[in-house]
Amino acid sequence: MNWSELLVSILFTGTAYAMVLYVISVGLSVTMGLLGIANLAHGAFAMAGGYLLIELLGHLSLPFAVALVVTGVLVAAVSVVLERLLYVHVYKAGEFDQVLLSMGIIFVASAAAQYIYGPMPMTVTVPASLGGGVELAGRSFSLYRLFLIGVGVATFVALLVAIERTSIGVRIRATVDNRAMAESIGINTGALFSIVFALGSGLAAIGGGLGADMISVAPGYPLEHLAYFLIVVSVGGLGTVSGPFAAALLLGIGDSACKILAPQFGAFFIYVAVFAVLLVRPQGLFGRLQVQ
Repeated sequence: MNWSELLVSILFTGTAYAMVLYVISVGLSVTMGLLGIANLAHGAFAMAGGYLLIELLGHLSLPFAVALVVTGVLVAAVSVVLERLLYVHVYKAGEFDQVLLSMGIIFVASAAAQYIYGPMPMTVTVPASLGGGVELAGRSFSLYRLFLIGVGVATFVALLVAIERTSIGVRIRATVDNRAMAESIGINTGALFSIVFALGSGLAAIGGGLGADMISVAPGYPLEHLAYFLIVVSVGGLGTVSGPFAAALLLGIGDSACKILAPQFGAFFIYVAVFAVLLVRPQGLFGRLQVQ
């Protein structure tokens, strides 16, 4: 393989991986920016989405698109229950209480997954309609990974329009910028929190299901991939849609390059790059300093 082919392979694989990271992590960026809560259990919703999609495709034989929508809706519904029963009590608590709660949810979710599915990693079976490859410029590209890239870009555009062009988006941005002022002008931040939490969790579930072909689902999923989800959020910036998109691209392509060109160093270069970015931009690439 020559250098041009290697570069194309890194960019293509890295972009597909980046889109999975983005769909999972963007909800975490918005919820942490809006709710101000250190929700380290976000990966548990992605894991739940992976397992649920496997079940819907395997046991119920639902069409892939239908199973994906059902996965997102069901996990979002469950997340609202958890938000109202558990998370609402730690919104104004310190970070220590928030971390304890989210870590507890991770351990409970991982134990439940271990009990139901066992310790072995599981992957989603790619539907026949998305199998195979597509010939572009004399090269074959995986159709499913092209699909992942398309879903990631579509999610980015849809969220950008929703945040910038709709009334609920205006309320979200107002609450992110200044929660007290938003409440003083009559914005129901409690309902807004639930909506955003459900959206973020549903996106995480869809991302976890879509990405299960690249990132296998296992009971340790929420902890094993937590660092990468947090990197996307911290480098991109809290409360933004564009930031995590750029950060996911940097992380996905950089991680693929490291694994292909210097596998002996693992993620060493990724973490060095993260430290460098955060030293220069502590609030992230697109983050804004928030007023609470």
